[in-house]
Amino acid sequence: MSEKNVGRIVLVLTALLYGLAGVCVKSITWSPLSIAAFRSAISFVVLWVYKRKINFHLTKVNIMGALGTSAAGILYIMAIKLTTAGTAIVLEYIAPILVFVYAVVFQKKKAKPHEVLLTFLVFFGCFLSFADNIELNHILGNALALLSGVAYAVQLIVLNRKDCNKEETLMMANIITFIICLPFAFFDSTVSFDAKNLTWLMILAVFQYGFANIFLSKGLERVDKIEASLILTIEPIFNPIPVAIICHETMGPLAIAGAIVVIACATMYVIFSED
Repeated sequence: MSEKNVGRIVLVLTALLYGLAGVCVKSITWSPLSIAAFRSAISFVVLWVYKRKINFHLTKVNIMGALGTSAAGILYIMAIKLTTAGTAIVLEYIAPILVFVYAVVFQKKKAKPHEVLLTFLVFFGCFLSFADNIELNHILGNALALLSGVAYAVQLIVLNRKDCNKEETLMMANIITFIICLPFAFFDSTVSFDAKNLTWLMILAVFQYGFANIFLSKGLERVDKIEASLILTIEPIFNPIPVAIICHETMGPLAIAGAIVVIACATMYVIFSED
């Protein structure tokens, strides 16, 4: 099996683990910033055990990647609390559009016709999902999900660079998130360390974020950032399923249509990609 195909498989596993975010965040009764703080603390330990040492290189690239990763995580958790989990994850995938535009504009990538078409179809799918619900809370949640997508694009672009130390960057992101969010947790009356909250928190921190970020770093070593960002759109396939089963939350018709467009485009992109 080629290195590129190994990378694709690893990124599929990453997407499935990332897809646990919706059900975990919805099942934890805490406020989003408290969830982000404790998720990052536990995830940092997972990455530290994996890396077996802490030796940060505070380069501009690593810091930029850490800031993008931290912002993406915080904004996404906030979005899940304010809109449906399925809609939040679909809207976050405006990231492939931004990654594609960055590659064409700044790296002078020659765009293939199918890349242009599929990328803008992803944008259309995101638009459908955003327009699904016009309630105030949902609009705010949708806006935060889009901002999370911008930060996620920064994360994918920077982590794909050869001069970025991926594991160190992800560990730094956890530290940044913990420092930013922990003060809010002290004043959060919803924080309670009962069995249910702790169980979902451990799943969220260890598997959804810790292991997933390790897999992401390995996948990005083998697959270019545009294909990686679109492979990861497999996440919306899985994300709404456990949320619907456990939390009884479903997406509206426009959001479902948007998700179908995004998922279909990601699948076609991988099929048409050349080794």
